[in-house]
Amino acid sequence: MVANDLGHLLYPVSSDPRIQPLVAPTKKIVGFDDLTYSWHDLVSRHNHNALAVASIWAPVVAIYLLDIYVFYTLVSAVVGFLLGARDRLGEIRSLETIHRLFEQFPQAFMDSLHIRLSNRTSHQSSSGDVAKSKFDAARFSPFWNEIINNLREEDYINDLEKELLLMPKNSGKLPLVQWPLFLLASKIFLAKDIAVESKGESQGELWERICRDDWMKYAVEECFLTLKLILTEILESDGRMWVDRLYEDIEKSISNNRILDDFDLSKLPLVISRVSALLGPLKEEESQVSVRGAVDAVLDLYDVVRHDVLSINMRENYVTWNLLAKARTEGHLFSNLKWPKDAEMRAQVKRLYSLLTLQESAANVPINLEARRRLEFFTNSLFMKMPAAKPVREMLSFCVFTPYYSETVLYSMDELQKKNEDGISILFYLQKIFPDEWKNFLARINRDENAQDSELFDSPRDVLELRFWASYRGQTLARTVRGMMYYRKALMLQSYLERNASGDIEAAISNNDATDTQGYEFSPDARAQADLKFTYVVTCQIYGMQREEQKPEAADIALLMQRNEALRVAYIDSVETLNDGKVQTDFYSKLVKADVNGKDKEIYSIKLPGNPKLGEGKPENQNHAIIFTRGNAIQTIDMNQDNYFEEALKMRNLLEEFHTDHGIRPPTILGVREHVFTGSVSSLASFMSNQETSFVTLGQRVLANPLKVRMHYGHPDVFDRVFHLTRGGISKASRIINISEDIYAGNVGKGRDVGLNQIALFEGKVAGGNGEQVLSRDIYRLGQLFDFFRMMSFYFTTVGYYFCTMLTVLTVYVFLYGKAYLALSGVGEELQERAQVLDNTALSAALNTQFLYQIGIFTAVPMILGFVLEQGILRAVVSFVTMQFQLCSYQATGRGFVVCHIKFSENYRLYSRSHFVKGLEVVLLLIVYLAYGYLEGALSYILLSISSWFMALSWLFAPYLFNPSGFEWQKTVEDFRDWTNWLFYRGGIGVKGTESWEAWWDEELAHIRTLGGRLAETILSLRFFIFQYGIIYKLDVQGHNTSLSVYGISWAVLAVLILLFKVFTFSQKVAVNFQLLLRLIQGLSLLLALAAIAVAVAITDLSIVDIFAAILAFIPTGWGIVSIAVAWKPLVKKLGMWKSVRSIARLYDAGMGMLIFIPIAFCSWFPFVSTFQTRLMFNQAFSRGLEISLILAGDNPNSGI
Repeated sequence: MVANDLGHLLYPVSSDPRIQPLVAPTKKIVGFDDLTYSWHDLVSRHNHNALAVASIWAPVVAIYLLDIYVFYTLVSAVVGFLLGARDRLGEIRSLETIHRLFEQFPQAFMDSLHIRLSNRTSHQSSSGDVAKSKFDAARFSPFWNEIINNLREEDYINDLEKELLLMPKNSGKLPLVQWPLFLLASKIFLAKDIAVESKGESQGELWERICRDDWMKYAVEECFLTLKLILTEILESDGRMWVDRLYEDIEKSISNNRILDDFDLSKLPLVISRVSALLGPLKEEESQVSVRGAVDAVLDLYDVVRHDVLSINMRENYVTWNLLAKARTEGHLFSNLKWPKDAEMRAQVKRLYSLLTLQESAANVPINLEARRRLEFFTNSLFMKMPAAKPVREMLSFCVFTPYYSETVLYSMDELQKKNEDGISILFYLQKIFPDEWKNFLARINRDENAQDSELFDSPRDVLELRFWASYRGQTLARTVRGMMYYRKALMLQSYLERNASGDIEAAISNNDATDTQGYEFSPDARAQADLKFTYVVTCQIYGMQREEQKPEAADIALLMQRNEALRVAYIDSVETLNDGKVQTDFYSKLVKADVNGKDKEIYSIKLPGNPKLGEGKPENQNHAIIFTRGNAIQTIDMNQDNYFEEALKMRNLLEEFHTDHGIRPPTILGVREHVFTGSVSSLASFMSNQETSFVTLGQRVLANPLKVRMHYGHPDVFDRVFHLTRGGISKASRIINISEDIYAGNVGKGRDVGLNQIALFEGKVAGGNGEQVLSRDIYRLGQLFDFFRMMSFYFTTVGYYFCTMLTVLTVYVFLYGKAYLALSGVGEELQERAQVLDNTALSAALNTQFLYQIGIFTAVPMILGFVLEQGILRAVVSFVTMQFQLCSYQATGRGFVVCHIKFSENYRLYSRSHFVKGLEVVLLLIVYLAYGYLEGALSYILLSISSWFMALSWLFAPYLFNPSGFEWQKTVEDFRDWTNWLFYRGGIGVKGTESWEAWWDEELAHIRTLGGRLAETILSLRFFIFQYGIIYKLDVQGHNTSLSVYGISWAVLAVLILLFKVFTFSQKVAVNFQLLLRLIQGLSLLLALAAIAVAVAITDLSIVDIFAAILAFIPTGWGIVSIAVAWKPLVKKLGMWKSVRSIARLYDAGMGMLIFIPIAFCSWFPFVSTFQTRLMFNQAFSRGLEISLILAGDNPNSGI
């Protein structure tokens, strides 16, 4: 009857493919009234085998609850991918694509990032395609060149690459667009080879072969026209007559399709060599030697052309050629050269010389991966939809806001040179990680690339440049300030070039100067416009205190203000005064800048009613300084972020989004894409960078549209300043509740924690802050106002994400505890035997369901689709596969650089309760199921448990696999010594948890304070007693006895074991007066215990296997007792049992530590393990050609001993 009722109950959901196969077996199990249990059953025998049914159904129900989360993860990734594809993301993902599409960049730039020009429309309608393209190129080139100049200043490219990447002004007389040399390099030599090999072809076929490559065609045309321009400029009378006659003959031959008949193109190499010989002296300063060399070169050129190249009938222009021949014979042909002194002409000479001498392709320019990434992203964004840019004077004004406390501002020389235990300094580390950028830096400060570090220390200027170079590659305030000041630089350039487009008659300039950017940074008008639209406030909360104490951070902040005149620093100043004989402390919010003498100049000083730090530090730091911000918008930037000049050019477009129609209400928060710049150094950092990128791109894209639930993700969002200031501000500083202040609070750079420990702490902070959000009134109000679908979207993208992540882990627990119950109770074996007898395949399948819990793979789907979207399918596959084989790296961590090994004890303290205990519990469950479960073979067990084993081993050993030098024998020995010292060092007043196990243990128990917490801890700890209850009835010694007395006897044995433990751990201080007696008692106890075991094995059915099984049973029971005891710590202390509990807890931590340490020590015996780990750790670095062996060896002279 019950089985039938259950069938009707399950019918509505039985169509689900996960549930339907369980319905019939469930009815069978409920109908079995005579199942044999191997233990004393208390629940299921007379309750239709309820626990057996629950063991089978519980994992399915848990998976069912995760369905929506999995569905959202997959669908949001696909929708985000499609939205990104619609927005044209990832269309330019390689240098090859940049080469192919560069011709379209000027027009795309003018359409998207440049202001609308009325004369551009009229110009396009009245001119040809060439004039139109040249007009756009002339206005695109100053911006492109400034981007390249900044890449050089940042040392991402060298001087040669800069020369190749710069674009001519395109404001001269040439009737074509002049493109950067990196597009045209070696094209002349390829065209020459084609021409030389063109025998038997027609002129049309030759030109068609050249035109297959557009850049080859443009190079040929430019060389042809530029050479005529230069020759006409430097030659006089007879010389110009020769040039005009020669070019007329060439053009006539081309029009008659006789170029191959009238000219011997096999002699082109001679012509190129002679022209190069002419241009060589011309690009130098005028001197007698250079003039003589130029005259000789042009005469050689005349002779080659006249005698070797020309095959035309000269009788048609006999007079002209005769005059030239006579002048050549008399020696006055080309005797007077007009040396090119005009800057534009000199630039044309140098450019033509480069075109004719660059024989190697520039297809890999720039070589630096970061420079490539930035150029690829910027050029790709030119084709994306964005609001039209307004002139600087009409754009919205904005302020950038950065909170700072006491992090690194600028690396000092002591910090850069300080060596760690391996002899590695930060400076040495950076030189090896960024070798090309180091060479570029040395070239920029005019030093030889092989110069020793000590040579730089002789020059104070070079020392300061070195400090900045290193700081710009770390997570420092100096890097952030430089990046944010690019906004001002971009606005100055934009304002300077918009002078004649603004309608200001006094500011109007000629068309020839419209693209001249010389000295734009010193233009008073451009500076004034930029300062009206942009301010930058860094709120350094304790700057006043640091300045009084003469901290290096204060001096470095002052240096930043001196180098960046628009930088403002806000801080809290405290002043003590006497009032009625009492000391009174007044607090002030102050804003300062650097004056002309480099001193701090106070701009504002506002007296506060009291100490402003009432809540969390960082949001309060922002709140006190928010009054110093200006403008319509405010961008929150963290102190470990960066910015790029090319992205700063887009800021006025971004601000126009506030005026764009996005629905019923205008937006008040604008999201800006982040690039995690710390991801390029290591595989571990790369993985977090990729996850972060998928979140801030695909994830945020879907939250904004179509879900409409995107809120403030964090820095670098842009806020509607007035809107948020009138609604409580951008930072909520309530203690505890708003612990993740960034939750409330383009493409900019972002530094992230990239060490495993730091990542774990960061994720814990975000998860904890997200949980605390649920308690806030803001979430309550949203819950009241959201419709159902937006509420679900909001839930699954905030706290629901962490809940489902927790549920994923709990599903594994539910599954394994269910399997353990079926194994220990004997029901699983009984049901399997009945299924075989009855030939019930459905029941057999239900009992052997292999839940391959790989839910975690779904969280990687957004990252994979992000790879595909922005890198292409092939590169995405390569990147993802590469990431699977990489572990970690000597890595930047926190906001500095980690080049050191993390001690075993430190990792143990951090992960013991959160990972190690849980991991060992999963291992214990898997062992119990292996020992007592009914298995149809090894393959069945492997398929069923492989993912759980992988999870457990990851929890146990990942912190040590991700640890530099984790398998180096000497460090392993030192780690063991440090761990044992920590484990057995007694705690006390003032002793920290990092020094003593006892102090750490007390800190770990501090969270259990309330009655509810104690009850919850007690209830959760009861699960550990199931092991003893089940295993005891499986021992050989008890046979088939299922009486409760068996379980009672096991507790008696456990009590004896605890008593023996107390005897052997009796305090030596208490027994100081009877040491001999204590040792005698301990010896006798040991002998009696061994004798009792031997007798039991001899006269009973107790086996050696039973002894190990009993240990397996008592270990979780002991841990359960300890867990309950610490939950009721006050009561246990009153009973006088606290020291015993602490001793047992120390024994458990010692045992857990040894279980983890022994495999590490074993692997450390073999040197190849350490080598293999190092290779995996630095795999990505090896692919970039880094010398990791040098890093590991360091420059320590004793490293080889």
